[in-house]
Amino acid sequence: MSPKISAKSVDLTFSTNDGPVDALKDVNLDINEGDFVSFIGPSGCGKTTFLRVLADLERPTGGTVEINGVSPKIARESRAYGYVFQAPGLYPWRSIGKNIKLPLEIIGLSKHEQSERVKRVLKLVDLQDFENKFPWQLSGGMQQRASIARALAFDADILLMDEPFGALDEIVRDHLNEQLLDLWKTTSKTICFVTHSIPEAVYLSTKIVVMSPRPGRIIDFIESTLPNERPLDIRDSSEFISISQRVREGLRSGHSYE
Repeated sequence: MSPKISAKSVDLTFSTNDGPVDALKDVNLDINEGDFVSFIGPSGCGKTTFLRVLADLERPTGGTVEINGVSPKIARESRAYGYVFQAPGLYPWRSIGKNIKLPLEIIGLSKHEQSERVKRVLKLVDLQDFENKFPWQLSGGMQQRASIARALAFDADILLMDEPFGALDEIVRDHLNEQLLDLWKTTSKTICFVTHSIPEAVYLSTKIVVMSPRPGRIIDFIESTLPNERPLDIRDSSEFISISQRVREGLRSGHSYE
């Protein structure tokens, strides 16, 4: 079976007033359909940059990337993915339902189809009673769930998530991690997830990509041996602790890579 996402020898160098900045170096990675892949590494290591390459928001300066067997540009034009940013990015003057409808309006779906999709995705993120509320009436965690619903409204096979829970407190973050796992199991989507949290990466993922400081390289690729059913207390298990330790060792070795 061909990989859902494939990166081969990907480099990305930014041109700046102070000279070239190498963001990614020789990134090779295959992601299969239905994988939940977390990217973890120090700030500035290229995690978000790689996600932006997949989304055709940045163009690599070397190597190739394919999504569903086509270029990121063609994948973007065919709406192959939904993107969830670090901040919810909801318009305060539009209700939650209308925020979710906005991209559907832009692509020209009928009003009936827009309404059906909004109801479906709000139910998926457990916000079905908040369609007519405004963002300022929701908590930070609920706003981020609305942002996820907006990304799901495209009904794309791939969900790109750039540290969506980083600004939330630990209790809310744990709850949303549980909900995201349930959502992933319900929809079978392929998820690429950027995080700075080792426990979050280990808890959520089927595979973990550990990246070095800039220029970002993949220094470890960990296939999780945790079961699909993951209550929060699995984080106390010896298997969870062992995987976490491997991630931590990879991050430490990455800092001494040069």
